[in-house]
Amino acid sequence: MKTTKTDIVVLGAGPGGYAAAFYAAELGKSVVMVEMDKRLGGVCLNRGCIPSKALLHASKLIKEAEESGFRGIEFSKPKINLTQMRQWKESILQKLAQGVADIAKKRGVTVVYGRGYFEDSKTLRVETSGGQTFFTFDQAIIASGSLAAMPAAFDLGNPRIMTSTEALEIEDVPERMLIIGGGYIGMELGTVYRTLGSTIVLVEALGSILQGADADLVRPVLRYAEKNFAEVRTNARVLKMATSGKQIKATIEHEGQTRDELYDRVLVSVGRTPNSRNLGLENTKVTLDEKGFVKVNDRQQTADPAIYAIGDVAGGVLLAHKASKEARVAVEVICGEMSEFKDIVIPAVVFTDPELAWCGMTEAEAKEKGIEVQTAKFPWSASGRALSFDRTEGMTKLIIDPQTERILGVGIVGVGAGDLISEAVVAIELGATARDLAESVHPHPTLSETLSEAAEVFYGVATNIYSRRKAKQEPAV
Repeated sequence: MKTTKTDIVVLGAGPGGYAAAFYAAELGKSVVMVEMDKRLGGVCLNRGCIPSKALLHASKLIKEAEESGFRGIEFSKPKINLTQMRQWKESILQKLAQGVADIAKKRGVTVVYGRGYFEDSKTLRVETSGGQTFFTFDQAIIASGSLAAMPAAFDLGNPRIMTSTEALEIEDVPERMLIIGGGYIGMELGTVYRTLGSTIVLVEALGSILQGADADLVRPVLRYAEKNFAEVRTNARVLKMATSGKQIKATIEHEGQTRDELYDRVLVSVGRTPNSRNLGLENTKVTLDEKGFVKVNDRQQTADPAIYAIGDVAGGVLLAHKASKEARVAVEVICGEMSEFKDIVIPAVVFTDPELAWCGMTEAEAKEKGIEVQTAKFPWSASGRALSFDRTEGMTKLIIDPQTERILGVGIVGVGAGDLISEAVVAIELGATARDLAESVHPHPTLSETLSEAAEVFYGVATNIYSRRKAKQEPAV
């Protein structure tokens, strides 16, 4: 039995895992990173963020070509080669994964491909193609991620019923496609398949799509979906599914009626579940919550002093950049620094058409918590840059503390919202006020200036729209 001693074992090589491994190595620790897949990068790189954005970019090109006629530019109907599209997407993933592997080598991180299993709180067994290897460690960081949820009622073993993993392979373009779930995965992949030619019906159990974002920011995304999808049904449920020849029969309840409908493919996008099973955690002191997420404190420590957990498997918002930040916190704590994941501004981005991004406090959250806020909105219909490429449906919104004028939250809907939101993150992290943002000169004509113009709206001095500042409310006597 071969046993190797190392300072830190990282279980999982996604955005959290490799960030932790690389940072720990830079700080002088010996690190072993264990990955079950044949390629590094985790779900984000291989079956999530990156492939979906590549396909969304391809969809954007198709859409822009279709809509350029009124500008005096006409293109012939695009010819779609799915095989070549898959190869192009795969080439992106391969380049990124190879980049991760190269950095691991340069930083002296030992990469082991296999399934990791905790024998105890100090030993990890790794089952590789060449047999079993054991690693003893001072600390371990669990970064095993999550997988797409598939309710038992929908798990028929039929390849026509897909999660995001299968949908991203683009095996074909189904004529009729049902999407169960109006979260970011359902909306993004619905956009891809609709642009490629599918007729889309989206079913969402809640009263609106994209829960978590403010309703006024969601509205332009919903309008796009209602215009381009065959139907968007909210407050609706898929009760059951069954195989019907070469199609899937779905029984759907909506507006008091239940009916059976046939679809060529179904995408189930109802959330994700943590990869916390079959890791041997029962042999450690690590504890799980009722949903299977590893319980951690603000320092990413589990109930086992030797084991930390980060990213999707530790719960919270399941975002790659949140995992990367938690990775740094965990490594710093291991190295004796006073670091914690507390009051960290984590932006959220939905790469729909238009894009939707927000950070900090939302207006809905403030209302729910009874926190007094004022909002300032700048419509993109007044943005010269948005007008220049005919995308004026957007809006930039600030959530402001009326007493201190500090920016508590920002929401942006519109083209490129995901790239614009970073300035808002910095503003909130640094405790900036609306005046700080208003007085920071932004280049013209750009979409970024909608942030400063929204701040000017708050003060009633916006140049490009008429606005009157909301009066401060006097405290109750």
